Parts: sequence; structure tokens; C-alpha cells
Amino acid sequence: MKALLQRVSEASVTVDNEIVGEIEQGLLVLVCAMQGDTETQADKLAAKISKLRIFQDDAGKMNRSVTDVGGSVLVVSQFTLAADTRSGNRPGFSSAAAPADGERLYTYFADQLEMLGLPVARGQFGADMKVRLLNDGPVTIAMEI
Repeated sequence: MKALLQRVSEASVTVDNEIVGEIEQGLLVLVCAMQGDTETQADKLAAKISKLRIFQDDAGKMNRSVTDVGGSVLVVSQFTLAADTRSGNRPGFSSAAAPADGERLYTYFADQLEMLGLPVARGQFGADMKVRLLNDGPVTIAMEI
């Protein structure tokens, strides 16, 4: 699985002019299931994200996790993270999981974050989403499991 994490002061997802998910301090996680991914990758990714120390401590160092700061997570499906741009000018997405598998793993991943005790808001899989965020730092981290 691939993910792009952004530490945020706030973030929201709108579908058809209606907010479907929003958080205050925490992480916006754009996530993409790749062909061959399983629940094992989703479990590892969720566990890693819940413990990743990218929030500032009292000394101003990135030494606290989203769990430590009482933050939330906004999970948004983002198949374009699978983009292959090695040739030509049009990205290819053939390495992304099929839509049914992608939705299943996206849902499973968000559920795993909740099972780890994190408040989770979600986008809407497959929808035309408008994502707003106030990036804190900015801190943006790409991950692949």
C-alpha cells in the first residue's frame, strides 16, 4: 500500500457540496491499495502511522505521534498514488488495485486505525472529492508498505 501523510491543523472532504469527513489537528492520509496488497499491508501501514513521531514535543522536536497528541485521522482514497510516469506524458495506473479490492482495503485500513484507538473520518471511495487542508509545518511524508 502507498500513503501520503500530511500533518494538518484541520482538513475536510466535500462530495457534492456536502462535507463527508473532517478533522481538526491530526493527519490527512491519502491512501492507495496496489495490486497484490492484502490486509497484512493495511495492518502494517495503520500500525506505523499510529506510532509515527511527526508531531512536535515541548522542545519543538518531532517526537510525538498522532496518538500522543490526541489527534484524528482523515483517510482519503487516492488511486493516483499508483501513477507510473516513467514514460510518456500521461500517467498509467495499472499497478493500482482493482476498484473492488481497493475499496475493501481502503475500508479495512481505516477500520484498523479506529481499532488502534484513533478517531477516523473518511472520504467517499470513488467519488469526486474536494479535499481542503491546512498543512501544519508543512510536514508531508510518503510511505509504502
